[in-house]
Amino acid sequence: MLENAGLFLGGLLLLIFGADWLVRGASKLAFKLGISPLVVGLTVVAFGTSAPELAINIQSSLGGQPDLALGNVVGSNIFNVLFILGLSALITPLLVDRQLIRLDVPLMLVASLAVYLLALDGNLSTLEGGLLFGSMLFYLIFIIRQSRHENQANDSQESSQSSPIPSKLDLLPFQLLLILAGLAALVLGSGWLVGGAVAFARHFGVSELIIGLTIVAAGTSMPEVATSIMAALKGERDIAVGNVVGSNIFNLLSVLGLTSLLVPGGIPISTAALGFDLPVMVVVAFATLPIFFTGQIIDRWEGGIFLFYYIAYTLYLIMDATSHDLLPLFGTTMLYFIAPLTLITLYLLFYREKRRSKGR
Repeated sequence: MLENAGLFLGGLLLLIFGADWLVRGASKLAFKLGISPLVVGLTVVAFGTSAPELAINIQSSLGGQPDLALGNVVGSNIFNVLFILGLSALITPLLVDRQLIRLDVPLMLVASLAVYLLALDGNLSTLEGGLLFGSMLFYLIFIIRQSRHENQANDSQESSQSSPIPSKLDLLPFQLLLILAGLAALVLGSGWLVGGAVAFARHFGVSELIIGLTIVAAGTSMPEVATSIMAALKGERDIAVGNVVGSNIFNLLSVLGLTSLLVPGGIPISTAALGFDLPVMVVVAFATLPIFFTGQIIDRWEGGIFLFYYIAYTLYLIMDATSHDLLPLFGTTMLYFIAPLTLITLYLLFYREKRRSKGR
């Protein structure tokens, strides 16, 4: 028992320190390479914090557990939007960069819908995996070149001014080392945290199914949680939002794409995933539209809505797994009352904001 407690606390400490190192190194790297912190959040930070998902997907697919591979990505994307953005926005309202609105959020929506459509035949084939991964490479090249091009004017203007001699801590090798150390701590810490939490759950008699639906699903996203919250606390709100959007894009295009490429025959898709999990992922992605596009800020109350829906989603999974008597009433209330009321509220706010912007 004490060993499990030590494992859990050690993993938590590694996540906290790893997130701090990663955010500090990534923000410095942005200036060194002439690209914006948002792009660093969408690439280095997002890809690094998605390392647990990639490792678990490849291992589970090669080990004959395709449902775990797909569920890992789908569950992580739902968790990223509803829980991480919700919690980060409760800490501090999150600014939404114009690039996110123009490119990255629409790409997340298109990628979510594309994966769902490709999965309708019951399989993500090797060819489809190649298409997803190729799209990821094209996206990477595009946003890095675009960011460097936009910053060239500012760099040329600042080059004429004298700049202070950088300290050793500002040198590029140190920042790269800080990022690598942060990534390693996040990956190791998430493994320890999940291992300790699962051992605790088993000790208290919680079923394996409930563990998989809650602790393990959230555990693979612990690096994103730690990184986004630390970025929000440090005022690096571009990294906080970009990390979530970038992680979702990376999960769909790169993690699923690489897994489909590496596994012979691709990833088979279960009817349960097609009937519930994938549609929920698509709905959650599209639910960000009125929030991201209204005032270019995610307020605390909007973060509260996200958190509420993640709690409701988790409760539904647990009730469904345990065949709880209240499941029909809970599902009917969420489907026919809470969800429509929330959508109407969000889209009325979106419509009001559009009218206000036209009147300016």
